[in-house]
Amino acid sequence: MKAKVIDASGLVLGRMASSLAQRLLFGESIVVVNAKKAVISGKRGATLQEWREFLKVGGYRQGPIHFRKPNLIVRRTIRGMLPHRKARGREALKRLKVYNAVPKDLEGVEKETIEEADCGKLRCEFITIGRLAKEIGWKGE
Repeated sequence: MKAKVIDASGLVLGRMASSLAQRLLFGESIVVVNAKKAVISGKRGATLQEWREFLKVGGYRQGPIHFRKPNLIVRRTIRGMLPHRKARGREALKRLKVYNAVPKDLEGVEKETIEEADCGKLRCEFITIGRLAKEIGWKGE
């Protein structure tokens, strides 16, 4: 079965994640590209403050694990919408791949988008996952 390629550019993270989680549970294999261009709605300062507070939870060798890479933030968000502690949720999560950019082997492949998750409908401020990741300590490009 061939994997569906989803372009996350300009998609609202939560809406995209819920849609993809549902599709994963139905047995689709999904590859998400351009994860760092997905957006979180809300004021930039409030979103950053919320994430910085979350980073203070836990400690060395204690949970939860705080990811700073955009692709891992997106993957963790989708995982949160799956029953990942049950067999069907674990199987669904194995069918998901998330990349920050478009990998070389997927450059010529046709990419889908999710209409109901488009950020063009937003009437409020938003911040991209890449920008958020930079602010909370990601050392990538």
